[in-house]
Amino acid sequence: MVDIHSISFKDSKSVITNPDKYISVTLDASKLLKSWSQSLYSFEWLDKDGKIKPAASLSEAEQAKRFAVEKSINAGDALIRPVLGIGMMNNIEIGSGRPVVLTLIDKGVKTIDAHIPKSCEKDFKKFRTDI
Repeated sequence: MVDIHSISFKDSKSVITNPDKYISVTLDASKLLKSWSQSLYSFEWLDKDGKIKPAASLSEAEQAKRFAVEKSINAGDALIRPVLGIGMMNNIEIGSGRPVVLTLIDKGVKTIDAHIPKSCEKDFKKFRTDI
């Protein structure tokens, strides 16, 4: 299991460019994963039971992204903080940082640090651990 406190994050370019549009939050990883399993893109990383696929079952492109995140974790490099939003089905969508989110959850992290649009703050209340 990865200790979330040993992982450092840096802001994405979209957040740096528009800092007034985002807030930083900490989310319950299991609730995030359950909500994201409703995403049209979840099949790339999740099996039919909503569990994260082993790396060998991911496409080559997604494997490379996962391995890059694992390499960064092992090297102690800062990860780019994911940016999340709410999709059309009222589920969490991962706008950027999907490999970071899913690799950390697969490694046993219980909470995920992320940015969300300020306009979605109410929608994320039920997923947050920091309020």
